[in-house]
Amino acid sequence: MAEQYTGACLCGGVAYVAHGPVHHSSHCYCSMCQKQHGAAAGSYANFSADKFRYVRGAELVQEYASSDEGRRGFCRVCGSSLTWRSVATPNNIAVTLGTMEPPYDGEVQRELFPENKPGWVPGK
Repeated sequence: MAEQYTGACLCGGVAYVAHGPVHHSSHCYCSMCQKQHGAAAGSYANFSADKFRYVRGAELVQEYASSDEGRRGFCRVCGSSLTWRSVATPNNIAVTLGTMEPPYDGEVQRELFPENKPGWVPGK
């Protein structure tokens, strides 16, 4: 049986389910992820898009085209970052680790744009 991951936004208006396996997970230190998350990185688990669905509040999800390549999904009520999708690979979707319930306990395999890791991050 495939692994199942669930999660929700801060206000609870949006909930999702994703069926694994996780292709990979990552911390992305690009400036867009830092600005969107208000943190050192955006942290994601990547799934096949056909294994992801909103079970509540899909109408509350807004997408923002942060570049020609990427689309960022968020709850338009509370602002929680939910997903990132690449226009080049529409069969995949990245789901924010911080919205998973229960918390994600898998290993993070990749660090993207580590040269942008802020100096205030421990261990830099």
